[in-house]
Amino acid sequence: MDDPLPPPTSPEQLPATRPFKGRGAASNPEGRFESIRHQAEDDGWQSALLDEDAPRPPTCVTEERASSVISRNDSPDIAFSQAINPYRGCEHGCIYCFARPSHSYLNLSPGLDFETRLRAKGNFAEVLRAELAKPGYAVSPINIGSNTDPYQPVEKRWRLTRAALELLAECRHPCTIVTKNALVERDLDILVPMARERLVQVFFSVNSLDNHLAAKLEPRASAPHRRIKAIRTLAAAGVPVGVLVAPVIPALNDKDMEAVMAQAADAGARCAGYTTLRLPYELKALFREWLALHAPQRAEHVMSLVRQMNGGRDYDSDFATRMRGQGVFADLLRRRFEVACRKHGFGRARELVLDTSRFVPPRKASPQGELF
Repeated sequence: MDDPLPPPTSPEQLPATRPFKGRGAASNPEGRFESIRHQAEDDGWQSALLDEDAPRPPTCVTEERASSVISRNDSPDIAFSQAINPYRGCEHGCIYCFARPSHSYLNLSPGLDFETRLRAKGNFAEVLRAELAKPGYAVSPINIGSNTDPYQPVEKRWRLTRAALELLAECRHPCTIVTKNALVERDLDILVPMARERLVQVFFSVNSLDNHLAAKLEPRASAPHRRIKAIRTLAAAGVPVGVLVAPVIPALNDKDMEAVMAQAADAGARCAGYTTLRLPYELKALFREWLALHAPQRAEHVMSLVRQMNGGRDYDSDFATRMRGQGVFADLLRRRFEVACRKHGFGRARELVLDTSRFVPPRKASPQGELF
């Protein structure tokens, strides 16, 4: 069902002349599949709507019924072959999120819609149970949060991620979690027993230690220092934790790579990984708009380095280079990362081997319940 909230401000009503507090995108461009385009023009009559008291787009969550929840991939540059995502869209509002263009499949905008018009898969755990119970199911670690963050703020109410973890723990299925929200601490009662059986590993994405920058890049994610604290909490409880410096944006947050890894190591992280900025489809224009609003003086320099790392384009989808880039600047990042890994004794992010031998298929749900 829909939350009793008004829909977000329509894209054609407000030109992107200023950012919205608490949101990453400043506009709502049409998705790439739309046949109609709207062009906003400020004729002076809307100036009253552009002050600090202008209404801000609220978050609206719609429940949907999923037919399947496990997605599979054979990409050579991705460490997992199975993933689940309880939500479509993400309230964290990270402007760099490579998943933004996926909202176009819902006839919604990759801009403000992606972070304000969310979909929650209400039958998530039920469908996951049915898929894990299939006779031909082959066990391999499932990643939770490959597309959108499983611990984004709406998880507090919907608890879909927790329901999935409860099921995975019940049938001893290994999983990895990627998040940038300290809400994961809530589920320590599930994660700690799973960790004892080598069934879980948690990765925190931390790409900067600058709170002011993070508040603009990823406005509704936990602050960087809070994520470091969460790493310490999970590590102290015995849950294996890794840090992902992702994405590294040249001339914007790349200076923090070593500092992030140092603080994560001190907090108890065991391994590390990094990726460079990826700008597929509509994300190119959204990120350029963000730069114009938040970092106008260095916008051209940032994009010049991005193009250098992508063979002269804003984005290169080649599996061999899309995660790490190419060229001189990309090589420098790689060397810096390797030096920091050696200094702090980090293993690579995919080195921990989770145990797939303990899996017990769950029983299919029965309207008659269970006697034993």
